[in-house]
Amino acid sequence: MTHPDADRADHSDLPLFVATISVRWRDLDAFNHVNNSNYLTYLEEARLQWLQHVRDWFSEESMPVLAASDVQYRRPIAWPATLHIELRCARLGGSSITIAHRIVDVDDANCLYSDGQVVMVWMNPATGKSTALPDSIRAAAAKLASGKLASRPDGADLRPIPSSVVLPAKAGIE
Repeated sequence: MTHPDADRADHSDLPLFVATISVRWRDLDAFNHVNNSNYLTYLEEARLQWLQHVRDWFSEESMPVLAASDVQYRRPIAWPATLHIELRCARLGGSSITIAHRIVDVDDANCLYSDGQVVMVWMNPATGKSTALPDSIRAAAAKLASGKLASRPDGADLRPIPSSVVLPAKAGIE
């Protein structure tokens, strides 16, 4: 169901965040290129790096879960390589954000390794029910849409990810 306040964001030009990640030797598989599962790890790392720069993105009553992922593998990544993981806001919903992503070579943005999108839904871990998308996430996307990239707070303002979050076995997403 589409939330009445759902917004489409212009994700054509400005990235929400760009993470730089170096490919590790251990990321390779028997074919001597990065194993497909590591692409998901790179995307997760980029999302978490971005979220560390957004204030109040989670609380005990509301935190994100990955509801869907779409990864298109365009070409293998060999070692050594340094990557840029580009995140763009594709859609804001009532309790979710759709984040488009691209994995490209750090020296050549036209060297596309992978693209796709994920949907993150904010939910109450105690009830398993979806909660409203935090205003801070909405504001981060709004700053991007207005052409004003959010300034990054110093390390003292970064919020750590909760060390032990137990989600219910049946996390219902509304």
